[in-house]
Amino acid sequence: MTSPAERPLLFLDVDGPLIPFGPPSGRPRAAAAAPAPAGPGNPLLTRLDPGTGARLLALDCRPVWATTWLEEANEVVAPRIGLPRLPVVRWPDTGAEEGPRGLHWKTRPLVEWAGGRPFIWVDDEIGAMDRLWVAAGHPGPSLLHRVDPAKGLEDADFHALARWLDAVVPE
Repeated sequence: MTSPAERPLLFLDVDGPLIPFGPPSGRPRAAAAAPAPAGPGNPLLTRLDPGTGARLLALDCRPVWATTWLEEANEVVAPRIGLPRLPVVRWPDTGAEEGPRGLHWKTRPLVEWAGGRPFIWVDDEIGAMDRLWVAAGHPGPSLLHRVDPAKGLEDADFHALARWLDAVVPE
């Protein structure tokens, strides 16, 4: 495993990838994992899979919150899925409307935050323009992985992330 400073970044969105929007009954959970307790606030928190954190930490990368939840992701989401406190991408107050049509407002800040390091971006709103923008403006390897927001992160997604990391991370 590479050192934390050298590992690729894993920019992680919450709504869609971790909290799926589809019916919870159709979503396979980690073996024997109980639903996360809802607690006060967002009733969709029960859709979090408590086994997701361990699966993310098993990947040879450095997870970073890339969500509008900001620090609340550390306070509310991380403990429910077994993640430690993670760095949080701070979104700029302006500039979201800049760039070509179809470019997600997160794309430019994530490329800047990565600073040339290899990265994975897991989100449910990634589109073709984001892929073009990153390919043209990011010098390092990148994987923009779109998750089905009705299902959230599934086994196939984790396998795709691990395959990419195996190809990118030197042994």
